[in-house]
Amino acid sequence: MSNGARKPLPRVLLTQPLSPTLAAELEADACVDFLDPGLPLAPAVAASEGLLCLLTDRVDAALLEAAPRLRVVSSVSVGLDHVDLAAATRLGIPVGHTPGVLAETTADLAFALLLAAARRVAEGDRFVRSGAWSAAGDPSAAGFRPDLLLGRDVHGATLGIVGLGAIGLAVARRAEGFGMRVLGWSRSGREAPGVVAATLPALLQASDFVSLHVALTPETRGLLGREALAQIKPGAIVVNTARGGVVDEDALVEALRSGRVAAAGLDVFAREPLPASSPLLALENVVLTPHLGSASVATRERMAALAVDNLRAGLAFRPLPRCGNPAVYETAAYRSRVQRARNASGDTT
Repeated sequence: MSNGARKPLPRVLLTQPLSPTLAAELEADACVDFLDPGLPLAPAVAASEGLLCLLTDRVDAALLEAAPRLRVVSSVSVGLDHVDLAAATRLGIPVGHTPGVLAETTADLAFALLLAAARRVAEGDRFVRSGAWSAAGDPSAAGFRPDLLLGRDVHGATLGIVGLGAIGLAVARRAEGFGMRVLGWSRSGREAPGVVAATLPALLQASDFVSLHVALTPETRGLLGREALAQIKPGAIVVNTARGGVVDEDALVEALRSGRVAAAGLDVFAREPLPASSPLLALENVVLTPHLGSASVATRERMAALAVDNLRAGLAFRPLPRCGNPAVYETAAYRSRVQRARNASGDTT
């Protein structure tokens, strides 16, 4: 390379747009390409050094193996169940994610779903909008009916939190403000102030509300299935803002229809978007939202900023601020990938 010549910038592929500020920050270090909607991801990333993706982008072993120049994958998500981490580690590719910046926002939504399901908010909204309220109202009571859409008290009830990570603990803090008794279970046996540790069966049997906050792993897939739902307190309300696969949806539908589970607030589903054929759509006692857990302006921007930080670090062969597979740095495959990239760019340092 001649003196004064600038090294070519690495290419990065983004599957989502960035704010102008973050885009300008990234463009100082890389040539940025955007994935055209509807096009497959694998061919587009084959010639890229970096990938910034979403939880809806499947990053499997075949994709990673077909991208020999890839230095880093950065996902705008906490969970990484859409990325084959074992394959990424085997191939020497660090994978970044965005934990720690969305816990409070997701906990807000979890508690909003809990309240909405308990007090039948969505049903009430539909009742008013449909005109049924004015049609069914008693003129002598000015439209008020003492038996209309009776719900469940949240204050003083027992909340069972399944998974005591940052989001689960944030939900526990909100429950304290409602005077709730909080039970908690985690696979790691973690304990927390104000949370009574319980086995999962004991938690299910004692809780008026059950809120799910575990990562989706082979061990947690279908965690709330038929066996668990058979143990749940009759009339309990289930909230899921974790991952859809944590719940056996068919079993949950059966429990909702039978009344074993009184209601549910669901932000995540086994298939997303939720298919039009899903029986959940026909149930009045379910509040449904389209994966909005982290959907606040400020939180989504913080997630994107952390994802860009991860991406820039990986492109420069620095440790990622938040790496989902830190063991990758100890592999010969990572060292080999770094050396090949440096050789290709003329960097002999």
